[in-house]
Amino acid sequence: MTPPTKPHSLQHDAPDSVKLTFDNNKLALLLFGSHHSHLARIEARLGITIHAVGNEITLYGETADLNAARTALEGLYARLEKGLEVSRDEVDAVLRMTTQSGGDITDADIQIKTKKKRISPRSPAQADYLRAMDSGELVFAFGPAGTGKTYLAVAKAVERLVSGDVDRIILSRPAVEAGEQLGFLPGDLREKIDPYLRPLYDALHDMLPGDQIIRRMENGEIEVAPLAFMRGRTLANAFVILDEAQNTTAVQMKMFLTRLGENSRMVITGDLSQVDLPRGTRSGLRDAYEILGNVKGVAFQHFTDQDVVRHQLVARIVRAYDGAEKSSHAAARYEKSGPPLKTDNDA
Repeated sequence: MTPPTKPHSLQHDAPDSVKLTFDNNKLALLLFGSHHSHLARIEARLGITIHAVGNEITLYGETADLNAARTALEGLYARLEKGLEVSRDEVDAVLRMTTQSGGDITDADIQIKTKKKRISPRSPAQADYLRAMDSGELVFAFGPAGTGKTYLAVAKAVERLVSGDVDRIILSRPAVEAGEQLGFLPGDLREKIDPYLRPLYDALHDMLPGDQIIRRMENGEIEVAPLAFMRGRTLANAFVILDEAQNTTAVQMKMFLTRLGENSRMVITGDLSQVDLPRGTRSGLRDAYEILGNVKGVAFQHFTDQDVVRHQLVARIVRAYDGAEKSSHAAARYEKSGPPLKTDNDA
């Protein structure tokens, strides 16, 4: 098989410009995007200017930004040569890989293969997360909404089930109300609980055809259940996911962690900034982090607003709330302790 061809060698026209030529005109068009939308996205993200003529592009900007753009374009072009798609999301993912500290463009080659799609990491933290799930038996993932904590865990679980590495998937969440009085809704226990578990079903439907999900749930290969249903069980030969774990109590978390059986893997996901427990109740996720931090075989993966892949606005929302929370804490400390004492230098 002929190895993928790289774009022609870069020609440095000036300290602040780089020219790049792509051999395959058809792939170049896909790389540039409809009406050069992908190039425009790279321009906006990196603050550079891109001029395209035919299968050639010239980049103008600061050296570091030009290097990032070049790496991103080469990575996307190589992806097209492998027959893979380059969408707006893929452009964002590669840019995230090239610009974040420690990012490696080759991390995008790490893939989860399910019946319906192939999933690649879209940030360095996601790549680390996938490696942790491959190598560890117990992985904790912390971070804000939209960073792919649950989605990637479900994808990895489906991959392991389909390949025969595990016999079943168990997906669980604590049924903690976040202001909604679901107990007053009509229906049986399953119908009352399903609203809490809906995000897990949605992730499953992204990975497997609907008929397979129904069949596998009927024969017990896939189980979606609230945390309370885990008590007293031993979960062997399974890929076990506990989502929204910030809403567990310390007792519940210990109970769940001790369900881990032979040939099983467990992933715990949560966001400590969105705890819905009653005031004064300590989160089991925070408790586990502090107790298990130095336990061999336990991995911890932290995500930040830089890893939000759901929508750019979500990242800005997360940052705004984090800023407001820090300001609130600072104001509370000021109110409690008063203004800082004056020194001679303040006179």
